[in-house]
Amino acid sequence: MKAVRIHNYGGQEQLIEENIEKPRPAAGQVIVKQHATSINPIDWKLRAGYLQDMVPFEFPVILGWDTAGIIDEVADDVTDFEIGDRVFARPELTNQGTYAEYTAVDAHLLAHIPENLTFQEAAGVPLTTMTAWQCLYDFADIQPGDKVLIHAGAGGVGTMAIQLAKVTGAKVVTTASTHNVEFLYSLGADKVIDYKKQDFDDELEDVDFVLDTLGGEIQERSYKVLKNGGQLASIAAPPEQEQAEAHGVKAGFVWLEPVGEQMRAIAKLLEDEKIKPIVGHQYPLSEQGIRDAHALSETHHAKGKIIIDID
Repeated sequence: MKAVRIHNYGGQEQLIEENIEKPRPAAGQVIVKQHATSINPIDWKLRAGYLQDMVPFEFPVILGWDTAGIIDEVADDVTDFEIGDRVFARPELTNQGTYAEYTAVDAHLLAHIPENLTFQEAAGVPLTTMTAWQCLYDFADIQPGDKVLIHAGAGGVGTMAIQLAKVTGAKVVTTASTHNVEFLYSLGADKVIDYKKQDFDDELEDVDFVLDTLGGEIQERSYKVLKNGGQLASIAAPPEQEQAEAHGVKAGFVWLEPVGEQMRAIAKLLEDEKIKPIVGHQYPLSEQGIRDAHALSETHHAKGKIIIDID
């Protein structure tokens, strides 16, 4: 099968297209013939070696941890899914990812793709939406009426976090550049702060929850807008606990753990059209396609999801 792998840490030139053996299912697994996958910041951070202490993979590595496709093979002990099912998932974080024509996935992590979604739309859902879910609900348990600030709302996690927060009944504020302001209002944001013209910490106060997708100065400034007893979840960098305590807030770093029950709850929201995936960019499964997709992701200015179209 065709796959794009890395054999060393480094730049985009490390992404090499190769022909390798198709995987076989271990106990509890299925093989998905992929129609699409997606790019997430963890992909290029791992490729560059930034996360090698946290995730010490052995080379060669197939990056990518979103899958959408059709089940091609099932292990004998898998009973909830069968060959031909349309499925999507965020697989376990291993060195055998999804930049490939086929991938092995633990069956308990799968959900059926709703009929109203294409494979390309479905591929943009698992990692980002489950990340938003675990920040909003597992870490913070946001409630109707809560004031929620979501940084970088036009990104992959941001677009889904806005929609999930609105489904919950929260009041959603988000930050974006000028050309994305109207787009984020169309997703349901109650207030969009144009960071090119406004400072969010001058515009806001008494916020219940902040989703920090950027880290650094943005994370530090976010404490000023939180009310006493507020909460901040970061997916960019672990917050300093002394700083959080000084501001009287709960702060923590959220590292996504795939959960099949959450994936299936997300599928139901998609089926009911309460949330929708945002496909912003598409590239082919090829050496140059993956390199170009990484380059775009590294700018931090992609709108919605970057999809790898394996079809």
